[in-house]
Amino acid sequence: MHIVVPIKQIPDPDAPASAIRVAEDARSFSVAATVKSLISPFDEQALEAALRIRDAAGAGGASVKITAISLGRESAREVLKHALGMGADDAILLCDTAFEGSDSFATALALSKAIAKLEPFDLIIAGRQAADFDYGIVGAGLAELLGLAAITMARSVEIAGRTLRVERALPEGSETVETDLPALVTVSNELGTPRYPSLRMMMRAGRKTIPVWKPADIGLGAESVGAAGAMVDIERFITPRFDVQCEFIGADSAREIASTLVERLRDARIL
Repeated sequence: MHIVVPIKQIPDPDAPASAIRVAEDARSFSVAATVKSLISPFDEQALEAALRIRDAAGAGGASVKITAISLGRESAREVLKHALGMGADDAILLCDTAFEGSDSFATALALSKAIAKLEPFDLIIAGRQAADFDYGIVGAGLAELLGLAAITMARSVEIAGRTLRVERALPEGSETVETDLPALVTVSNELGTPRYPSLRMMMRAGRKTIPVWKPADIGLGAESVGAAGAMVDIERFITPRFDVQCEFIGADSAREIASTLVERLRDARIL
């Protein structure tokens, strides 16, 4: 069995807002060099789902291969090494200046061509969304482009023979869905905490060769990828502004302070 896991490198979601700078034309932004880049948490959980399938299959003697794939800059090698350190067997990086400016649609197209090149594959497991823009489009887009059944918001993923069984997380509970392979699943955070790469596995990952594919390697021209192939036109990014006013209330006693505070709250129509 062959499982493919698309992953994305993102800036640390816990980075302070002050580390992000919007360009003068407001159509792009930059992140301070001090902000660490890491694997999108939902994609990390998708990889964990694939590893759990392999763990379960290993007990029965079945063979499961896991390939991690990412579209990004050269720095995306780091998240692919992280994936290899967690236990992925192979990794592929789609990297070229032509890919710059890709939106979700252009990314899904490039990934679909790359995954098709990896055939045969049995299952694609993706994060439900990336933790930077939170669009949640690439997974569903891959299913559409590759003609696969898609099951979203998975909290558990199991395989029995050629049947995929997924428990989906819903606002009011959960539901169980089955479909035949090949298929695509997007994983939610309810899957649980992903495993941490061991030192031995990270050393193994450091020795692993990560091939780099360019648009021509997956049968695409420059007009179909990156900004040229994007379907979303960003008008502008807006930096939120917070106008905070603070008033210190002074008085001779706590009772007077409380009374004045109540008056202020009533004047502001909060009480």
